[in-house]
Order: sequence, then C-alpha cells, then structure tokens
Amino acid sequence: MDVVRSRAWWWHRQGLDGSLRESTAAEVLERAGWARSVGGVAPYLTLFSRAGIRREAADHALEQQEIHELPAARGCTYVLPASDFALGLKAGEGFGGQEMKTALKLGVTEKELGRLCDAILKALGKEPLAPETIREATGGAARSLGEAGKKKGLTTTLPIALGRLQAIGEIRRVPVNGRLDNQRYQYALWRPSPLKNSKLSAPETHAALAKKYFRWIGPATVAEFRQFAGLGVKDTKAAIDAIGLVPMEPGSDRLMFEEDLEMLQTLKVPARPQYALIGSIDSIVLLRRDLDLLLDPVDRASGIIRDPAAKAGGGLLDLPDHGILDRGRIIGLWEYDLESESIAWTTFGVKPDKALTAAVAETENYIREQLGDARSFSLDSPKSRIPRIRVLRKAAGK
Repeated sequence: MDVVRSRAWWWHRQGLDGSLRESTAAEVLERAGWARSVGGVAPYLTLFSRAGIRREAADHALEQQEIHELPAARGCTYVLPASDFALGLKAGEGFGGQEMKTALKLGVTEKELGRLCDAILKALGKEPLAPETIREATGGAARSLGEAGKKKGLTTTLPIALGRLQAIGEIRRVPVNGRLDNQRYQYALWRPSPLKNSKLSAPETHAALAKKYFRWIGPATVAEFRQFAGLGVKDTKAAIDAIGLVPMEPGSDRLMFEEDLEMLQTLKVPARPQYALIGSIDSIVLLRRDLDLLLDPVDRASGIIRDPAAKAGGGLLDLPDHGILDRGRIIGLWEYDLESESIAWTTFGVKPDKALTAAVAETENYIREQLGDARSFSLDSPKSRIPRIRVLRKAAGK
C-alpha cells in the first residue's frame, strides 16, 4: 500500500484539497460524508475547512433545511444534506430501542407511548415548542418515572416519545439559537416527512449506505464500514456484495469502486504542502477510526498524540485534540484557548512555515469572530481544555 498516495486520495475525496471551495454546505456533506454532531464545532469546521463556509451561511442552510441534524447511522446524530435525510433516518432504524426496553421494565406500555406521541403531534400543530412546553401541552399523557426511572436515566416518558417521533421523521429538532454547536432544542412537525415517499427496504438501505461510505472514504475495510454502520456480519456482507467493490491492490482487504481505483492509480500527489485544521471528529478520521494510516511511523509513538488510556500495542483510534493535516497526513494538534482568544498548536515531524502559520491564523480568526469557541463536544469547556492547552504550548516551545 502506497501510504502517501492513499492519504492524498483520501485528502482529495474529502475535499480538503480545495476542490470544494465553491460548494454549498449540502454539497460538502454529500462529498465528504455526514458530519458527526455532539454539541461541538465539528460540523462548522467540516464546512469551513473544505469550502470556507462561514457560520452564518451554515446556519442559513440549516434554517432552510438544506442540511439538518438527525439520528442516522448507529442511531448517532449527524448533520446530513437534504438528499440523504430519508437514508439517514432509515439507517438509524433499530438503534434507538434501548430506552424503550428500559421504559418497559419501568411499566411503560406501547399503548401509553402511542397516546403520548399523538398528543405531541397535536401540541406541535401550530408552532415549534420546547420540551417543557410540550410537557405542559400534553397534560397527563407524559408522566414521571419516579426514582426508579431517575436511576436509569429516564425521568419522564417524554424523551422516549420525542426520540421515537424524531427517528421516524415525524418531528425534527430545531436549535433554539439556530446554531449547530448547541444542545438546547425546540421540536417542530416535519412536513412533509422525509420518509413520506421512501420505499427503501432494510437491504436497500444498507447497500445505499455502503455505497456512500466507500465513495466518502474508500479504500476502506469491511470492518471499518461495519463499525460505522453498526450492522451485523450478515447484513454487512450483503451490503458489500450488492455494490461491487474491488481490492485497492491484489490481496488487500481495503476495498473501493473500480472507477475510483483507476483515479487513485493516476492521482498526482501534490508536491507542495496543503494544510487544513480539522475538528477532532472530522470525517477523514472518524469514518475509519484508524489514525495509524494518517500518521508517519515516528509520530505514532509521540506522547502528545497517544491516548494514555489505550491498551498496550493497540492502534490509535481517535484524535485527542483537533487536528492539523497536510495532504492527508496528521502533522499536528490544536485547541482553542478562550482566555487569550487564540489557537494553541504544535506540530510533530514538520517545521511550521508561513503557509501553515497563515492556515492557523485563518481558522483562529474564524473561531474568534464566528463561533466564539471550539468545543469538541457538549461537555467540553474552556476550563477542561487548560491541561491540554498547556501540553500543546509546551510541545511548541511557547
């Protein structure tokens, strides 16, 4: 496997090479893949790093439902383009049942939940409402689950019903401030529902998801796709068999489409550096969760990137901070220091040049002026990042 060429290919397919510069938010997500959303800035950084899309433009696309956050693969929340709303919801089917299983043990019945869902839809008939207002509007349809429920993380039946209605495309979550890095929502009816005219069967859904996945990040392994999709062995095999992949080279377990392989083989690797600052859960790392392929051997042993909680001999899965990449290779890490309104960053194996310094400054200005902060996830905070910021500044000699 030519690692340098493979990285450059992933770099290109993900649109980090500048080929998405004139694209809309929806077009970026169609090409690079769904942006994982956990209350942090990952969706914004996905759009900015590839197309230079400012926050206002991203928020406008959200308001116009050109993009939306919804439960998709494995039931996890992603920001998707409108063209994939139905597929995303179908891909998430069957992954939200744990709460209901817990509720059933607490005495909640399907009939009771059905009445609550009907009451919610009626309550949302005129305008979007916050959960507390929905609870008041539905009267006795929503009830407390008492101390037993509290111990299980379910205080009332309302979140179960809201989750079910969202998963079947009857309602959608609307951020109260219109931003993607927010976790306070209102709920609105989704009319027409993205699933209204969808006739995708489960096998067709799996195959469509596999097709998108290998376009986004192939060459990839069957195991990597299975981890992303959350499918069983049988369903995974059927999905892969249905879309006609080929090995990237004889004997390789990394698969891709034949026409993509031809382009990979003739790809001209950029001679000059191409830098991008990405979020810690950007699709170029999250879709495969195999950082070893994006790191040079000498950098894999770096104490600054290795997860101290990882098992000895285990591969690197996730970035500990936001990342700095050059033509698909991870060359550094960064965090936003809210106190100084600046990016704390360091590189390994690469001496920063003017182009890299400019790339850092561009992202720093974007965060300061547009986002205000760069949380990795909802529980991330300026205070919790202080130890890592110190590590990064020390490593950079600052």
